[in-house]
Amino acid sequence: MIQITPQMRILVAVEPADFRKGIDGLARVCRQALRSDPFSGALFVFRNRRGKAIKILAYDGQGFWLFQKRLSQGRFGFWPTGAEAAKGLQAHELQVLLNAGNPEGTQAPAPWRRVDPGG
Repeated sequence: MIQITPQMRILVAVEPADFRKGIDGLARVCRQALRSDPFSGALFVFRNRRGKAIKILAYDGQGFWLFQKRLSQGRFGFWPTGAEAAKGLQAHELQVLLNAGNPEGTQAPAPWRRVDPGG
């Protein structure tokens, strides 16, 4: 399981990706379609056309990681739509998505909040 922290930037590609692509092909999609730097440390999430699999591309400072999850039954029911090529998600929303849930109804505390030193 990948460790996802609240501070991570997570971008979900709205359009399905060709899952024959590996790291280099998905990095190219990040640059061209999503207009983002694949070396930025962000997590880039892609779904295949049938909605049965997800790939996550991440760069850790030394190299790329490519994670894939394919459901044995059913499909990922939720997927963002819109005019933009990518949609941002928060860490807790990605966790729900990876468990084939709908992250739109989830809530979590803000990833950063001021701590009151007085009490």
